[in-house]
Amino acid sequence: MKLTFIGAAHEVTGSCHYLEVGKKHILVDFGMEQGVNVFENAPLPVDEAMIDYVFLTHAHVDHSGMLPLLYAKGFRGQVFMTDASADLCSIMLRDCAHIQMMEAEWKNRKAKRSANNAVQEPLFTMEDADGIIKRIVPCHYDDMVTVCDEVQIRFTDIGHLLGSASIEVWLTEDGRTKKIVFSGDIGNKNQPLLRDPIPTREADFVVMESTYGDRYHPKEKLDYVKELTAVLQETFDRGGNVVIPSFAVGRTQELLYFLRKIKVDRLVKGHEDFPVYVDSPMAVEAIGVFQENRMECFDEDAMALVREGINPISFAGLKLSITSEESKAINFNETPKVIISASGMCEAGRIRHHLKHNLWRPECTVLFVGYQSVGTLGRHIIEGAEEVKLFGEPIQVRAHIKRLEGLSGHADKDGLIEWLLGFTEKPKKVFVVHGEDSVCNSFVECLKLEYGQRAYAPYSGTEFNLLSNQFEYEAEPIMHKKKAKPASTVYARLVAAGQRLVALITRSDGLANKDMAKFADQINSLCDKWE
Repeated sequence: MKLTFIGAAHEVTGSCHYLEVGKKHILVDFGMEQGVNVFENAPLPVDEAMIDYVFLTHAHVDHSGMLPLLYAKGFRGQVFMTDASADLCSIMLRDCAHIQMMEAEWKNRKAKRSANNAVQEPLFTMEDADGIIKRIVPCHYDDMVTVCDEVQIRFTDIGHLLGSASIEVWLTEDGRTKKIVFSGDIGNKNQPLLRDPIPTREADFVVMESTYGDRYHPKEKLDYVKELTAVLQETFDRGGNVVIPSFAVGRTQELLYFLRKIKVDRLVKGHEDFPVYVDSPMAVEAIGVFQENRMECFDEDAMALVREGINPISFAGLKLSITSEESKAINFNETPKVIISASGMCEAGRIRHHLKHNLWRPECTVLFVGYQSVGTLGRHIIEGAEEVKLFGEPIQVRAHIKRLEGLSGHADKDGLIEWLLGFTEKPKKVFVVHGEDSVCNSFVECLKLEYGQRAYAPYSGTEFNLLSNQFEYEAEPIMHKKKAKPASTVYARLVAAGQRLVALITRSDGLANKDMAKFADQINSLCDKWE
């Protein structure tokens, strides 16, 4: 019974943890890395085709975004997540595949213009996204789910995103059972729309995030409507647009909640009927998912509006942009407006086009409303870049750059500690992950010295035996080096197919002899054909 740390170890994105119990191989999250990749991640201990199950904490791409790649490399197991996460992943994973395919197409066009014959293949395709979506097993909050003889799980609302959860995992091996809890991303309290995090009371081991483990949200409750109104008033009076890079799922819906209040109360004087564009097909689909899951996930304030027949994230003047033509038309409309577009860190998607059209305009405002990872375009802009490059073109940063402080889906240091102290007994070990290097280290020291917790911040590759409560291997940090691209992605597909075949052979032990003999004959026949 072993836990191995793979991703988001001393880093914020790319969450991935590996569990081994008996002959079962399990991943908790399989996320995409965003921004600067500081440390090298250890490879999975087994081939992707050998993974039996994935447990997903929530749908954000830094936790879910590489699931299509898992499928592309031969995984055919089950992916367990909450009902709302299943609805969101059906949107977000297809969007990830679309971005991969579009970026590969753009790079190939660019290569042709420069007489570069290298062909860029997407990391995964829409077929891979559709394949993994079909493997999803939706689960209700608080239900005990028997995954197999060795494993039971339960999802608890953690208040970070629609459908987000901490996951309790019971593992049984050789008649002994251990319980490990994965926090996922712990939500901030008193958020619009979503309920507060629900604590878990018992665990042998805890794996918890530390994104904001070195900072505090303002103690006084910020008036986000007032703050946002002030930005809108100043910008519209100058004749500019307010461009908001926003995560399509979660943050966009929160902003619509505030903007509905501003519009209904007509708080922006002289511009009461200002238009709001949501320019993200994924965000538009997510608005529908929020509506469908409101009974299970919305907090009391939002539900009070629902009971009055009011949609808390819709209002007059809201314009939902789907097609590329609709997106392009937004910047040709000179009316001062709000443009909400993804991605939230400005790394991909339509927001880059809106930045190209508005960053150089001193009358405009770019308003950041979420965390910006190190190395992302959003982080560069916030840190005072005077010029950025978009689509190969240098763009001067002349717009007003602002942040809506305190608006965060993550718990701060106090919130993280409060969640951990919710356990009735101290866990045998608390593993701190999903934080920048210095944050992980400082948060571990705080937990040790101030709260007597047995805390540890593992580097990727660290292995821990859950039965003996001992480390089998404590990995050292390895600085990331840019890897050369594989010579042939078609060959990679062939290797993945081979790994899937080996996985099938491994799982065939116990079949009837005649079935195994037939399988062997088919494999030998295939080999004879190609030798």
